[in-house]
Amino acid sequence: MIVNQWVPAAHIGDAVGDSARRMRTLLRSLGHTSELYAMQIDDQLLDDVRPFDDPDAARGDITIFHYAISSPMTDAFASIPHRRVLHYHNVTPAAFFAGYDGALFRLAVRSREELRSLIGSVDLALGVSEFNRMELAQIGFPSTGVLPIPVDTARVTARVHRPALETVLDDGLVNFLYVGRIAPNKKIEDHIRLAALYLQYVDTEARFIFVGRCDVVPRYYSMVQALVAHHGLRRDRIIFTGAVPDEELAIYYQRAAVYISLSEHEGFCVPLVEAMAADVPVMAYAAAAVPDTLGGAGVQFAPKDLEFAAELLGELTFNDDFRARVIAGQRERLRDFSDERFTRELSTVIGSLS
Repeated sequence: MIVNQWVPAAHIGDAVGDSARRMRTLLRSLGHTSELYAMQIDDQLLDDVRPFDDPDAARGDITIFHYAISSPMTDAFASIPHRRVLHYHNVTPAAFFAGYDGALFRLAVRSREELRSLIGSVDLALGVSEFNRMELAQIGFPSTGVLPIPVDTARVTARVHRPALETVLDDGLVNFLYVGRIAPNKKIEDHIRLAALYLQYVDTEARFIFVGRCDVVPRYYSMVQALVAHHGLRRDRIIFTGAVPDEELAIYYQRAAVYISLSEHEGFCVPLVEAMAADVPVMAYAAAAVPDTLGGAGVQFAPKDLEFAAELLGELTFNDDFRARVIAGQRERLRDFSDERFTRELSTVIGSLS
């Protein structure tokens, strides 16, 4: 059977494109012919991902459309003659961009409106989390389910060496990690407030590291930097790395004492799975899809009391018994994201449409 995938943009390091390429590998392992088609393709992927204007793009027996943003793919997907599966990665609510970027605000509004246009035009609407599935059902998709993101955890568990970076991270400070875009829904300003509380009242010998693109919402990033200055935080204790290659990303995870998520909107949150795979205890605000992804693992809290979070962070850092129990729970949860389990679930989806 030909099972193709569509994704508007195939970018290295982007969760949607990365998961689609991983899914293609697993579809092929099941014996299917499978290609990935995209409108925008990173130069490094030109030999791996096919352009959307290729005539074969619409010839799959089943086409899986990864949806996270408005694009011309949406109308084209609704009109292809064979089986159609929507795989919904979520759209960040427009309200998060208000006051920071009018173009992104309008894009988010348009993306949610465009999602609704697919109601009645798909055979199956799958969320990457139960949180996403519920949204699909609430807006009117009649046949919904959950198919998580296949995460390639090898990229953060691989044993690599970058001596210069390792020297910096092994200087005696405790490293706290966040991975992802610097964007309003991620609530980086709350990370900065947490850092100010932690460094003042819990432990001065710590460093908060933010790995990911800083140029997505420039006005928001400027606000975050102003907040760092407002709290008088030292620049060697608040580090923004920008995007990094996989080898460096692995080292950041492997040198982290705790992974912190204070995000208020996630459709899945791949870094939570990566942190669990790297045996980094997770402390996360329990919002949106975060509880779905973690299950009962990690340390989740709500409401968002940052003084409590600072104390909790110290406990998770220095209480060895507590850390060990959290890591053990995360290892158990990680089994739910194995290739074997995902392949079984993917096979069930394909079988239901055959």
